[in-house]
Amino acid sequence: MTPQHGTAPTTRTTRTEALAERVWEAVMALDEPAAVRAVVQALDDRLDPEAVLLDVIGPVQGRVGEEWAANRITVAQEHAATAINDRAVAALALHPAARTEPHRGRITVACVDGEWHALPARLLAEVLRMRGWRVDYLGAQVPTPHLLAHLHRTGPDAVALSSSVPTRLPTAHATITACQAVGTPVIVGGAAFGPGGRYARLLGADAWAPDARTAADDLARGPLPQPRPGHQMIDDLPHLKDQEYTLVARSRPRLVREVLVELEDAYPALRDYTDVQRERTAEDLSHIVEFLATALYTGDEELFCGFLLWTADVLNARRVPAASLLPALTLLRRRLGDFPRACAVLRAGAARLTRRDVARTAE
Repeated sequence: MTPQHGTAPTTRTTRTEALAERVWEAVMALDEPAAVRAVVQALDDRLDPEAVLLDVIGPVQGRVGEEWAANRITVAQEHAATAINDRAVAALALHPAARTEPHRGRITVACVDGEWHALPARLLAEVLRMRGWRVDYLGAQVPTPHLLAHLHRTGPDAVALSSSVPTRLPTAHATITACQAVGTPVIVGGAAFGPGGRYARLLGADAWAPDARTAADDLARGPLPQPRPGHQMIDDLPHLKDQEYTLVARSRPRLVREVLVELEDAYPALRDYTDVQRERTAEDLSHIVEFLATALYTGDEELFCGFLLWTADVLNARRVPAASLLPALTLLRRRLGDFPRACAVLRAGAARLTRRDVARTAE
């Protein structure tokens, strides 16, 4: 290997890191023209378009999420930053360096119904286009009947289904099953499907990929296996036969109302909350019940525990006492006393929160 070849990867990495910092600064300044100019100039200078997508724009968007969680930017800033990143992707897609004539098959890329985080799916769609696929990108929260109508009309080789929020997993399961029922294999990706794609396997997806590059590589190796008739049905999850998931999910509005009232006695500081603070507390309770229901659907208490720990961090970053989470879990457990799996998940979550608080106090 010549010295020139040996230094090329390092040079490209340095260039992408520098570009990522420029785009980040533009995004934080809400300067869309500067972000787009930086991306276009990099392409003019022959930086690999796929690297710009996945090593610059993708990480910048991830950093935006981290800044929001740490309470260093507002929701409005987060939305504006996401819109800028989306415009940067659009500018890249129109650049001659990123244009490739389709010479493979056809892929439909869509987000699960109710999933608003569309940028990961958009990145995958553009990577697939650059690699020669004909791509139908359907965007955020695609209702399953609309997706199926599109599949009947276009007959793609596969569906790439994206979801970032775990509470969309029951919907993802129904969508996967429906796509397979019409003979279209499904590859899934996104944070919702868990570490190592654990929920992708549980829900019967034909393939899972941890990122856009891997998904594109896997699809390039050959067609996904055609789904077998009855390949995976929703009723194939035996733990759902106890109906706990269905009953908890349907009772979420009532549970939130009742626990919010009882929480004032268990956590007196709540009585002094403003209307806005009470509204946000109700939203937090609603998310807790929704994640509890999803943990019941997947049969995995770790999904719920991980959400609780993340929520505690977000609350602490906003100087909102996370201590109210424990009494809320206790009240929920009392309300759900006839649901043994739900109570076990709530106990596990409370134990994880308590252990972490003890560990942090000891530090």
